[in-house]
Amino acid sequence: MYGDPETVRRILTEPGDTWAVVGLSSNQRRAAYGVAGVLQRFGKRIVPVHPKAETVHGEKGYASLADIPFAVDVVDVFVRSDLAGEVADEAAAIGAKAVWFQLGVVDEAAYERTQAAGLAMVMDKCPAIEIPRLGLAGRSS
Repeated sequence: MYGDPETVRRILTEPGDTWAVVGLSSNQRRAAYGVAGVLQRFGKRIVPVHPKAETVHGEKGYASLADIPFAVDVVDVFVRSDLAGEVADEAAAIGAKAVWFQLGVVDEAAYERTQAAGLAMVMDKCPAIEIPRLGLAGRSS
């Protein structure tokens, strides 16, 4: 419901190569760290977004989406569901093309707002799972 296979495939292959990963820090035990590494290997430029604004996987971090001084194609959200809607709204405000809520992150109202704003959206899925599931692992954007 929150991301049919065609929408998932389109976000992974079409919107562009710059993915802001909200909640990404240098903590290697967090899921965001591993998923960001998968996205990099898949050919995406990752942009860490975290209050600490740490450099992660060799990429400079920013404290918020609004602080990123260049275009972002996809906003990948690793925050709790009760905070995710605000991030989706910020993604629309900065002109992102798509929003991706990670496994366990669901906000139906944010989904409706994001779609109404013209952005593609996936919820409750992980690109690190979807890339091989859709047979995309051998290609990069």
